[in-house]
Amino acid sequence: MKKLIYITLLGTALMAVSCKKLDEKPEALLVSGEFYQDQAQATAAVTAAYRKLYDSGQSLYNSLFQIGVEMATDDYEAGPRARNAAVRAISGLTHDSSNDRMEQLWKQSYDGINVANIAVDKIALIDAAKIDEAVRVRLINEAKFLRALHYFNLVRWFGGVPLVLHQPADLSPDNLYVSKATEDEVYAQIITDLKAAEALPAQYAAVDVGRATSGAVKSLLSKVYLTHKQWQLAAEKSKEVIDSKVYQLFTDFADVFNVATKNGKEHIFSAQFKGNSGYQGNSLASRSAPADVPGINGDYADALHVAGGLYASYSADDKRRAVTFVTQIVSPVNGNLYTLATPQFNKYYDPAVVGNQGQSSKNLPIIRYAEVLLIYAEALNEWKGAPTAEAYAAIDEVRTRAGIAKLQDTTPGLNQSDFRDAVFQERRKEFVYEYQRWFDLARRGPDYYIKVLKAAGKTLAAPRHVHFPTPLREINLNPNLKQHPDWVGF
Repeated sequence: MKKLIYITLLGTALMAVSCKKLDEKPEALLVSGEFYQDQAQATAAVTAAYRKLYDSGQSLYNSLFQIGVEMATDDYEAGPRARNAAVRAISGLTHDSSNDRMEQLWKQSYDGINVANIAVDKIALIDAAKIDEAVRVRLINEAKFLRALHYFNLVRWFGGVPLVLHQPADLSPDNLYVSKATEDEVYAQIITDLKAAEALPAQYAAVDVGRATSGAVKSLLSKVYLTHKQWQLAAEKSKEVIDSKVYQLFTDFADVFNVATKNGKEHIFSAQFKGNSGYQGNSLASRSAPADVPGINGDYADALHVAGGLYASYSADDKRRAVTFVTQIVSPVNGNLYTLATPQFNKYYDPAVVGNQGQSSKNLPIIRYAEVLLIYAEALNEWKGAPTAEAYAAIDEVRTRAGIAKLQDTTPGLNQSDFRDAVFQERRKEFVYEYQRWFDLARRGPDYYIKVLKAAGKTLAAPRHVHFPTPLREINLNPNLKQHPDWVGF
């Protein structure tokens, strides 16, 4: 894991000079060719590509998903200390194409794609005497996995997007001004990259824990198929992961988020955080921590949207509720017990860094085994037209760990629609604050999204909100880039 947390200065420099597609400095096109000379440099470059997912500050998996995406759901809202007007606009569904969080989602995703593109192309050219062939193939496939993950996020957020697979050979308009590919074309490339990356190892030595494995690839591929409504393929691929027996649920839900058990048997692919180590802590811990309890020093910028009913949806015996939320907290300064006005998110609160939660060492799951089980349950139901015994068993494995009754026992014989709703409700309660809710609402379509958001009091919900607008800055830079049809005029 150390290799994923620390980046060499050379790797950092490589990212800084080679990741911007529209960079107009010719020298930016020279450094990567000089850098990819041997196995050590290739490994450092791909390690740096992982950091594009969860770098310090408001990077993609280190809070940008939350403030740029999840605020536009029924479960979250901008908290009392969310000062950014763009974040508050997303929370209130008044955002538009000039919103700076949209710009960052787009820019940081393409930064990550371009770093991966360079790695795929340049590692293939390294002299055979300077790199082990198996390592070469592995590193290229890791980069393809990361590229696929970025494009999967982009196509779900923005619809069709430019499909860029190589570093520009020059700064000509043909290379810089790329038109949007269709959604189907983007999905086809995602699937192509992931099929190649399935050849990755199933496990790594301890020093490389946290890198993408074949299990991570298959799990993400099952989610891609599910989102693209390829139900049979989603069911079959998630079943491959289940049948591999590599992963299991933790017995205790809390262990999903404990520092001592991170990268454990349930974790398939996670954002890797380590506090007090070059500012590589999980910022969600601070963003959600109380601001008015002495000694906690939280930001309270991410808040529960109480009117959405998420907290109330948990039964009293659901073990996930006490892990996901905190309602009372003892001050480390005066020892007094403080009752919070509303439940606050608690998954990433790190007791080892009380008073400095920006240095939380808790990882953020990008995909974990519980999701594979729920993907399998949902895909089987959609494929077969009704829930099968296997679909019930998959969802009930998650419910049993949560300490609640099996669905098979409480409501056997559900029809397809009701079982679908049951799966989505389970996803909602299982994956709170894990960047899943907006994607789940959006993939069910605008009618569903609007119904849910309006029921939660977010009355400005509209069909266009199942996508985000193409950033105005990008349209101004690229004359071939057009606004998403649903956002024209907004």
